[in-house]
Amino acid sequence: MLSALERFAPLPLQESWDNAGLQLGLTEAEVSGALLCLDVNEKIVDEAIRKGCNLIVSHHPLLFRGLKQISGSDYVQRCVMKAIKHDIVIVSMHTNMDNAQDGVNWKIAERLGLTDCRFFAQKTIDGIDAGSGVIGTISSEMGAKAFIELVKNKFNVECAMCNELLERPIRKVAICGGAGDFLLPEAVSLGADAFITGEMHYHQYFGYEQQIQICVIGHYQSEQFTSEIFRDIIQKESPGVRAEIAETNTNPIYYF
Repeated sequence: MLSALERFAPLPLQESWDNAGLQLGLTEAEVSGALLCLDVNEKIVDEAIRKGCNLIVSHHPLLFRGLKQISGSDYVQRCVMKAIKHDIVIVSMHTNMDNAQDGVNWKIAERLGLTDCRFFAQKTIDGIDAGSGVIGTISSEMGAKAFIELVKNKFNVECAMCNELLERPIRKVAICGGAGDFLLPEAVSLGADAFITGEMHYHQYFGYEQQIQICVIGHYQSEQFTSEIFRDIIQKESPGVRAEIAETNTNPIYYF
């Protein structure tokens, strides 16, 4: 099953700073159930234990940096201790899944009903076509306010952070889930009418007035449907494995 995930999003596609792949545990174990999530925290590990899942597949890695001690002093250490105690394997598919064909950004495009989608910021790694973003077109052009409402509705967000409303119709849309502000200039250069991402630095909003409609919906919110990709891969390649999307909402940001 893990090989199926890695065939879909090969580990060489991950960025140099990333730590995708096996995080914890022994992969020879027979899978009793897979819990699929965006982040790993203590509530996720508890949910896996409660549901009898001995595999957690997350988008964001639990382990980014080496642990110098495992004493339970922070949530990462506590997750490691609890997972080991309960023989739970943790695997993460992060920027390799971001960069993969039909990965995170393609899922966002699917939710919005975009067509004629293709990579931008494209690259070829080990002979595999990949890209940091996806660009496509909506079925019919619409005004900026209507477009923003469409995005909010499709991703169930209460608010979006945007620059001033674009005065021309929106048809071509560029996407980068998560922290994607580094792709904004390229989206503009490709003639995109709108750019959707999860988070963006304050000063990036300046200077693009009437060039492109920026629509920032939150890191968690932009990638929340990634677990559906994991589920579909597992159901296709390992139909005998029980795969459940986690009920736990791991978004650490609250809106008041």
